Amino acid sequence: MVSTNYAPEHTGIGPYATGLAEHWAARGVDTHVLAGMPHYPSWRLDPAYRGRWRTTETRGGVTVHRRRHTVPARQTALRRALFEASLLAHQSVAPPRTPRPDAVVAQMPSLAGAVVAARLARRHRVPFVPVVQDLMGAAAEQSGISGGDRAAAVAGRAERYALGRATLVGIIHDSFRPRVEAMGVDPARIRLVPNWSHVARPSAAREATRARLGWAPDRQVLLHAGNMGLKQGLEVLVDAARLDPSVDVVLMGDGNQRTALEERAAGLPNLHFTPAADEADFPDVLAAADVLVVTQRASVLDMSVPSKLTSYFATGRPVIASVADRGGTADEVRRAGAGVLVPPEDPRALLDAARELAADPGAAEETGARGPVYVDEHLSSAAGLGRLDDLLAEALDSGTTAHEGAARS
Repeated sequence: MVSTNYAPEHTGIGPYATGLAEHWAARGVDTHVLAGMPHYPSWRLDPAYRGRWRTTETRGGVTVHRRRHTVPARQTALRRALFEASLLAHQSVAPPRTPRPDAVVAQMPSLAGAVVAARLARRHRVPFVPVVQDLMGAAAEQSGISGGDRAAAVAGRAERYALGRATLVGIIHDSFRPRVEAMGVDPARIRLVPNWSHVARPSAAREATRARLGWAPDRQVLLHAGNMGLKQGLEVLVDAARLDPSVDVVLMGDGNQRTALEERAAGLPNLHFTPAADEADFPDVLAAADVLVVTQRASVLDMSVPSKLTSYFATGRPVIASVADRGGTADEVRRAGAGVLVPPEDPRALLDAARELAADPGAAEETGARGPVYVDEHLSSAAGLGRLDDLLAEALDSGTTAHEGAARS
């Protein structure tokens, strides 16, 4: 597997890449991962890896080969391009020394990882299977990043190169299908492989957790957990906190926009920034909130579906989704029935939804309770990993090599 993001990163794509690789290793498969250095979501190099150029380590039965790369603290198209270029250069010059693989899997949106994985598969003449978690070309186009138009064109070419050489392509949501097909991928080679909920169910009493966190029992707490990046458009929560001092807003996690958000929130006593909870405490912290919030810029339609939703749904709390109505995130919230949709970048609409939930606690509980049901029926780890097992088995059984896949595309 080639995946820029991997454990110990605990949010975003990392947990899914890690879960899949360790799942294969637990089944006795000799599993190797070519990864970057841990840096997400803070976009700061993990101190444990400072000064390291290349490393090989064993985690959960998986051999993990890491290659150094730039880590841009601030996101612009140029800085992101340098990040991808440094990954591509180092991984291409120094690929891991492993036995000949049976297949190569890539976790996208990493452009460098997808290109390196396609080349490795072609070199060994084995199936190549990318799993599309996000689309970088669409991300550059829709997220508002400086220089995004030029970056989108370059990213699109890299994605087309990688996807065109795939034996089969996995997508985590159907909203990615039109763009993947537009890149020349035969619809018959696309498989839906949704992510799963990788967090445990809450175990502590909500009241006890709230008291430990200092959250007043008579104050409504709106919590956003995860990456604080451009595409999240978290300014809407800062502005909501400013409009209604009676609501507490908590931004938990890190990201390249955290400093800008802190500056925007200066002087707001009802907006709180907290570090990410540790893995064991994370479900209980989510469950202690009154409302869990997912936000995206209005321009974000089909570039990504936030991985945080799988965690949110597992807690049993109602979700407010401040996202574009036509996007994949809105589709997922509708499908689960565990949340409320409001227009993106509209703090008053977000507050109105929060007040409606607070005014009818019974209805709020009923809405939130649909989340765990949806997880059990559609987002269990057994189901998610099983779909990926089937995807890989189909690619292997097809006998189609990466080279033959490129010839067809």
